[in-house]
Amino acid sequence: MIAELVSSALGLALYLNTLSADFCYDDSRAIKTNQDLLPETPWTHIFYNDFWGTLLTHSGSHKSYRPLCTLSFRLNHAIGGLNPWSYHLVNVLLHAAVTGLFTSFSKILLGDGYWTVLAGVMFASHPIHTEAVAGIVGRADVGASLFFLLSLLCYVKHCSTRGYSARTWGWFLGTGLCAGCSMLWKEQGVTVLAVSAVYDVFVFHRLKMNQILPTIYKRKNLSLFLSISLLTFWGTFLLGARLYWMGNKPPSFSNSDNPAADSDSLLARTLTFFYLPTKNLWLLLCPDTLSFDWSMDAVPLLKTVCDWRNLHTVAFYTGLLLLAYYCLKSPGVERECNGKFVTNGKQNANGHSCHSDVEYRNSEIKPSFASKVENGIKNNASQRTQLPSTENIVVLSLSLLVIPFVPATNLFFYVGFVIAERVLYIPSMGFCLLITVGARALYVKVQKRFLKTLIFYATATLIVFYGLKTAIRNGDWQNEEMLYRSGIKVNPAKAWGNLGNVLKSQSKISEAESAYRNALYYRSNMADMLYNLGLLLQENSRFAEALHYYKLAIGSRPTLASAYLNTGIILMNQGKTEEARRTFLKCSEIPDENLKDPHAHKSSVTSCLYNLGKLYHEQGHYEDALSVYKEAIQKMPRQFAPQSLYNMMGEAYMRLSKLPEAEHWYMESLRSKTDHIPAHLTYGKLLALTGRKSEAEKFFLKAIELDPTKGNCYMHYGQFLLEEARLIEAAEMAKKAAELDSTEFDVVFNAAHMLRQASLNEAAEKYYDLAARLRPNYPAALMNLGAILHLNGRLQKAEANYLRALQLKPDDVITQSNLRKLWNIMEKQGLKTSKT
Repeated sequence: MIAELVSSALGLALYLNTLSADFCYDDSRAIKTNQDLLPETPWTHIFYNDFWGTLLTHSGSHKSYRPLCTLSFRLNHAIGGLNPWSYHLVNVLLHAAVTGLFTSFSKILLGDGYWTVLAGVMFASHPIHTEAVAGIVGRADVGASLFFLLSLLCYVKHCSTRGYSARTWGWFLGTGLCAGCSMLWKEQGVTVLAVSAVYDVFVFHRLKMNQILPTIYKRKNLSLFLSISLLTFWGTFLLGARLYWMGNKPPSFSNSDNPAADSDSLLARTLTFFYLPTKNLWLLLCPDTLSFDWSMDAVPLLKTVCDWRNLHTVAFYTGLLLLAYYCLKSPGVERECNGKFVTNGKQNANGHSCHSDVEYRNSEIKPSFASKVENGIKNNASQRTQLPSTENIVVLSLSLLVIPFVPATNLFFYVGFVIAERVLYIPSMGFCLLITVGARALYVKVQKRFLKTLIFYATATLIVFYGLKTAIRNGDWQNEEMLYRSGIKVNPAKAWGNLGNVLKSQSKISEAESAYRNALYYRSNMADMLYNLGLLLQENSRFAEALHYYKLAIGSRPTLASAYLNTGIILMNQGKTEEARRTFLKCSEIPDENLKDPHAHKSSVTSCLYNLGKLYHEQGHYEDALSVYKEAIQKMPRQFAPQSLYNMMGEAYMRLSKLPEAEHWYMESLRSKTDHIPAHLTYGKLLALTGRKSEAEKFFLKAIELDPTKGNCYMHYGQFLLEEARLIEAAEMAKKAAELDSTEFDVVFNAAHMLRQASLNEAAEKYYDLAARLRPNYPAALMNLGAILHLNGRLQKAEANYLRALQLKPDDVITQSNLRKLWNIMEKQGLKTSKT
């Protein structure tokens, strides 16, 4: 129990500093924008959607079916909302629990003593676990590992009680249930059934390769055959159910996620896929260089047999096969058991018995038991399996290392990554056991005490270095900026691009722009980076450059709806209404098949339709606008905020004098967002129009209360007061509106108009002048400024503004009439006119 507590405490202590970390990398999509975590979403949706909240059968789904992990996120969200502290706490506690269970399992193989402690603390401190523990989405791997070990421990109990207790099948049931739970945390959890079979055959029964078939053929051990058959049946059932539930189709990924899978060269695919396990093993052995992302060109493709990395591949598979062969071959004259050498069946006693070669060959294949020795006292009442030999443990360690990693090898289907550190969380158990049992074997083999001490302290030093690296790496996961900066040397394109997003959120605009350009330097066709750079330029009013990068983004990914959306908005604001209309229409026709994030795509398509409807609305085509708004409502995803769309529906019906329909949609807008200010203002106007004056005034005042700094609210209330002939109050509201929103043309222009209607001509002149300066090429602003100057007796200035308005709009009848009247007055007063 002490070993478990020590290793768990270390696993807990090493990751305590991650409790203050923020959400990082994939956490945003899996947690912050995942609708399945929200209380208004039925919890049953979790069992039909993938890890990211997309319907599992959708063509663009990642097919990552991890409902138990998502359910744990939902519980976190219900308790602590989006506070990352509680999410990190659960991850750290799960890691501590997994470490304790792994140490318990190691004790079964290594016995009580410091070798078990070393295996446990090595697992607790290994740096490869940082992504799984410090990154919240890594909980899928940690949770799967928890049930993986529980399943394995249940199977160990099943083996030890098989043939002696009726409870043995209860333990087997526990094995199956925990294996199913492990798979529902993450897909690779189902591989525990294969590892359990390896334990049964090669550790519990100590069979060698040449003994397996005779044992089955001669039916020497029917219980073993039955257990393995049931494991096989249950594993097949789970995999079949998993495949059926995801629509009997494998996931599809972009070429940047897994470049080798997208390569046209069979040689390149083969060499790269064979090399990647070698690279993963090196990360376990020497985790000096770690990264949040290994996609794109982080691991360059092996394109020829002359690539020097092929030597690593050959060395890896040769070593793996030789090690497996040595451990699985028939027993020789001399072999080791429990860390002690056995010669001619005699063992250097360590408190456990061991089969001699003669006994092993001649006896019927069945587990042997030894009495338990504790503190020098023999306990005959308690029976337990003897400790397995080094060869047995190596076989099991290799199975723990290799089998859970098989789904990530691209052997059966392509995966959406090149290397993923968190995928190594379960295989690292086999690695830690392999290193520990190797060190123990060397420790036993050498005779000199100095060499024994050296081996032990070398192993301890390795663990210390692992712990130090973990502590340092945890610092990188404190926030996204540090994380992405740490990944620049491994994956510069992805790291610079993500860093640009972080810097932009910090309002470091020039640094963000540089980061985006650095990302595009390494990989020029990244649609997301081209779009993000375009968005940054658009937000800083560099519209021509923004349009250029949006065009490049669309060229790189023609289905990028958000790029069409922002292109259309810029064109609409530039007055290029026909180009904007075509852009919005093209966006609305893009299907969501095979898209990585169909929810975001649908939101962009809905926004495109909303803006297209506004365009029609501004052109006076209200029926067309209504038709587009209705299409937007049909295509609108669950997470889309519909209040503005509903409000514009009401506006369109209002313009068509369909007041009951307008009132319905205004109410829908307020129902979807009770503090939506535009709906308060438009609904207030409708209430005033239908004679419900007191109710209308309440809505105007409520809008002002919701945002007292918004001039538009005062402007609408002032217009209402003006219509009620409350001229002094209306004038005050107009001045307040213009003061608050002095850069907003519509507010300033309408305020000036209200002041003029209230006969406050001097104040009206001030704001008409400001409006004309805000839009110096807008004819209506110049004409109205000319009119108020005309009224205020500033005739020459009035003439100049009338003439400028007519230059911009020569056929404007009102301006022509006002100018003629002005000239008559000027001639009567003897003033010189431009006509003369």
